[in-house]
Amino acid sequence: MSTALIILAAGKGTRMRSDRPKVLHEVAHAPLLHHAMRTGAGAARTIVVAGYGADTVEKSAHALDPMARVVIQADQLGTGHAVQQAAPALEGFEGDAIVLYADVPFIRAETLGRLTEARGKADIVILGFEAADPARYGRLVMKDGQLERIVEWKDATEEERAITFCNSGVLAADAALLLDLLSEVTNDNAQGEYYLTDIVEIAHTRGLSVTAIACNEAETLGVNSRADLAAAEAAFQMQARAAHMENGVTLTAPETVFFAHDTVIGPDTLIEPNVVFGPDVTVENGATIRAFSHLEGAHISEGAIIGPYARLRPGAEIGPNAKIGNFVEIKKAQVHQGAKVNHLTYIGDATVGEDANIGAGTVTCNYDGVSKHRTEIGARAFIGSDTMLVAPVRIGDEAMTASGSVITSDVPDGDLALGRAQQTNKPGLARKLFARLRAAKKE
Repeated sequence: MSTALIILAAGKGTRMRSDRPKVLHEVAHAPLLHHAMRTGAGAARTIVVAGYGADTVEKSAHALDPMARVVIQADQLGTGHAVQQAAPALEGFEGDAIVLYADVPFIRAETLGRLTEARGKADIVILGFEAADPARYGRLVMKDGQLERIVEWKDATEEERAITFCNSGVLAADAALLLDLLSEVTNDNAQGEYYLTDIVEIAHTRGLSVTAIACNEAETLGVNSRADLAAAEAAFQMQARAAHMENGVTLTAPETVFFAHDTVIGPDTLIEPNVVFGPDVTVENGATIRAFSHLEGAHISEGAIIGPYARLRPGAEIGPNAKIGNFVEIKKAQVHQGAKVNHLTYIGDATVGEDANIGAGTVTCNYDGVSKHRTEIGARAFIGSDTMLVAPVRIGDEAMTASGSVITSDVPDGDLALGRAQQTNKPGLARKLFARLRAAKKE
């Protein structure tokens, strides 16, 4: 059966104290909205209900899924009203609809699968959770496997408040039935809003079956404030660290390593303390990432060693057994197998050939103030310390540059290039200058 995903993303999130829509705040370098969208990846239709900051929410949704349909809830009149705004995008759709919340980022795809499975036995399925501290959550009142009603805390009796099975807000139903039930929901309540949960009572009056299934409470973590955002980040990182270690990655100080939502790391990789992974990083088997390194948009091949204190920026391609050392920055560059860039160096818009050695303090001068230019360094080349490579320039295979050179022209294979000004020594001048400076200081 086809499934449509309806993601509610219209709220401003006033408790965030931000001009940015709440659903665009990030966990693990991805907007909350993207986490919810990925949960339902593969749905026949993805519908995002936007409101505050709708233009930016739409842009973000389409960045992940260009086929996502964005509808607008101009007035914030409750969750039921929000789902109703999806009606035009559901026109002609036959199948189930699952309602998710963009500020609840950790619902798992497996959980949605169980919702869909449960729909085979009930007209409406609500997702609940056993709460360690039920607090003011709505309670799910069950009887003989059926959901009798959802009771809000403020309306609950003492007996009902003792229930620990709570409402997550997520539900699944036939799409046409869901919209039909919502047409009967009223706003006759203190808030003057149309509540999605009211469809349960309406369904019972029609003789429809309603049930609830449980997920882990951790999946239902909602984000409404900066403190919630920090808690969500911590929850993601704890889970990611455990997953990577379970998959054969060594973390010597797990609590100090931070992953992005899409970090991929092969078995037998060693990650030392205080390493940060930005988006789009892949590390192959057996690599080593040393302490205090920052990586984003990079691919690291088997056996490579990165850091300590290295920075890999987008477009960095590090070949097998290559070494990128301390205080080295690589950007939009390919460092091939066995090459070494060990100290205090910037390599940008460049290719470094196999087994080349880049001396300390080398800089590829890739930007002329208007355009970027490439540097090509051949296989087994030796770049002397403190060499400035003024792009565009090519250093041939097995070529060499002398330390302190400024290289502005290509160096053929096997040649040695010297680009230094000629040194001149002035006999005794240093002593005279020091004497003059000391005398001036005493005056």
